[in-house]
Amino acid sequence: MSSVVNEIMSLITVANLSKIYVNEEVQTPALQSVSFTIERGEFVAIMGPSGSGKSTLLQILGFLDRQTSGEYWFDGKTFTDYTADELARVRNKKMGFVFQSFNLLPRTTVLENVKLPLLYSAVPELEWEERARHSIEAVGLAHRLKHESNQLSGGEKQRVAIARALVNDPQVIFADEPTGNLDSKSGHEVMNIISALCDKHGKTVLLITHEPDIAAYAKRVIAMRDGEIESDQNPKP
Repeated sequence: MSSVVNEIMSLITVANLSKIYVNEEVQTPALQSVSFTIERGEFVAIMGPSGSGKSTLLQILGFLDRQTSGEYWFDGKTFTDYTADELARVRNKKMGFVFQSFNLLPRTTVLENVKLPLLYSAVPELEWEERARHSIEAVGLAHRLKHESNQLSGGEKQRVAIARALVNDPQVIFADEPTGNLDSKSGHEVMNIISALCDKHGKTVLLITHEPDIAAYAKRVIAMRDGEIESDQNPKP
């Protein structure tokens, strides 16, 4: 019993998670009996080819979708423990999201883009600019503070997206193919920043990727295929 309690007290616990999509009575399994735990401060890559279920898993872990069966605990609570408003607060306060497509507001400054999550938070407005500036400095873009997003390179745009994900001081960063739209040099610069979030700032990082050289930045790699976990390894000490 105590081992079950300890697992649930991990930041993320997934037990026998399955997801089935139904379209005109055709059932398509996306996840099948997936189980693992992630501790606070871990840097974990979930790796697999297209169609392996890794992005579906991220959607569920980020409370953006619900599993068909199985259990998911985040910070000791399941999906059903939260009201809709509480789920929104958890996503805003405890989770930060970084996507392949950046999702920045065009013709809007770096500072204003990074402030955006604070509009929906409980943080007093007087603190917004200081928080945003601190996050922007953390990704090395203080010199781009007043630049509009359309004036930035792809690597800089992704660094702004990381700063935006950091601005509410979340417990976990979910990064879905964060280097997918970047050249090799910019991709590795972004991954060095993401690594530092874990190593220097103690953030839990969950990275989705299909690229082995990007997954290699993580301290643990969960490989998926056809909706199932193929391996779960710690390649780094």
